[in-house]
Amino acid sequence: MPYILIIDDDQTYGEMLGLKIRRMGYEVKNADSLAEGLKAARQADYDVIFLDVLLPDGNGLEALTDFQSMPSIPEIIIITGLGDADGAEMAIKSGAWAYVEKGASIKDVILPLERALQYRKEKRAHKAPVLLKRESIVGTSPKIDTCLRMTAQAANGNSPVLISGETGTGKELFSLAIHENSPRAAHNFVVVDCASLPGTLVESVLFGHEKGAFTGADQAQDGLIAQAHKGTLFLDEVGELPLPVQKAFLRVLQEHSYRPVGGQKERYSDFRLVAATNRDLNTMAERGQFRKDLLYRLRGFVIELPPLRERLEDTRDIVFDYTARLCRNHGMAIKGFSPDFFDALTAYDWPGNVRELLNTMDRVLAAAQDDPTLYVKHLPQHIRIVVARNSLAEETGEQDTKHLSPMNAGAGFPALQLFRETTERKYFQDLLAVTAGDTKAALEISGLSRSRFYELLKKYKIAVRSDHNNSEIIGQNPEYRK
Repeated sequence: MPYILIIDDDQTYGEMLGLKIRRMGYEVKNADSLAEGLKAARQADYDVIFLDVLLPDGNGLEALTDFQSMPSIPEIIIITGLGDADGAEMAIKSGAWAYVEKGASIKDVILPLERALQYRKEKRAHKAPVLLKRESIVGTSPKIDTCLRMTAQAANGNSPVLISGETGTGKELFSLAIHENSPRAAHNFVVVDCASLPGTLVESVLFGHEKGAFTGADQAQDGLIAQAHKGTLFLDEVGELPLPVQKAFLRVLQEHSYRPVGGQKERYSDFRLVAATNRDLNTMAERGQFRKDLLYRLRGFVIELPPLRERLEDTRDIVFDYTARLCRNHGMAIKGFSPDFFDALTAYDWPGNVRELLNTMDRVLAAAQDDPTLYVKHLPQHIRIVVARNSLAEETGEQDTKHLSPMNAGAGFPALQLFRETTERKYFQDLLAVTAGDTKAALEISGLSRSRFYELLKKYKIAVRSDHNNSEIIGQNPEYRK
């Protein structure tokens, strides 16, 4: 028999909803606070949880992933007295089954419950044990677990997949996991780096060309789309794809047929498309920078990867795994860790995400050499600076808005956009100070692409040494017009 949990401090509404559900033949438990609801969810397996947003001891939306991490993986229906479009978007992105207003009719509230229970019944009837291949994807946090479950679902389908997330969150790893867990795993996984496609040869690289199609085409050559036949085509940073190519590629995605440059006949390629981006494609589409019709095609299945700062509990596992592999590869003894080493790692925001963390561990092992234990002193200087500032701010009871993690923010904290800009600006200032303006070293540490790195320097008007050893301030010089 389905078991339902209702978490709502409005006792009248909670009891009314509970009575209706009991009359349907289901068991119900009511809780009037977030703490009581979490306690109940840990003590029993619920199929569906009705979760209010504004509770006396917290926000239901912020606790949504906590409930989803319970062993029964219950479906969550958000109920609220105040309709909020942003809240609805956040709920759906976080995996909620539905978002309903209390002012709706009882039928409109019960309908998503019936649909959720029907879904769970069918899922149990057809459930088969699945062992997801997830090499190099490390973590057990609720957010990463949700992404892994969505990866398994995507692998079983054939529709296009769009993976979004900040630079360094592991978009290519998840794309590869989709391929390796799909029926196409025995065929090619072809990577297209849209950001580095040569402007004059984009169509040739993607579609191939016939002999003599252009100067230098001494022989016919297959493009990447042909190489992905029966396999997976991965468009990395699809937001960088030039508009003219977007139009041509839309037809290929719809028909799976294409014509090589200089060719007379159409060719067919049975590929599955997975695309990734660190940009807001919706905003780009509204501005005319990305084709809306292509965006609609790409969004057959969407996976949003969380930044590392939102799953810091995975930091320890990532470091353990990566350090062990590094030590094995270099024939080194396995390193130990001082307790404050991980305290320092979780006190840092990791703007470069997992990629920055892994690059940091490369530097830590190089600094430690034969030392058997890793200490905070082995961490790069710019990270120790941030950790020290945060520690001093906590001791004095002050909030350092330049370095404090969003997860530790309290009352009076600045707007999110202002915080992000302030933190990013300080990060790049510290980074260039630590590397003495060596952009190659800064790129390696940050894990950013060269174009993104200089884009952010320009945005924050930060001085950088040019290739000719001349110092300039990008974006601040009135002569600068790029």
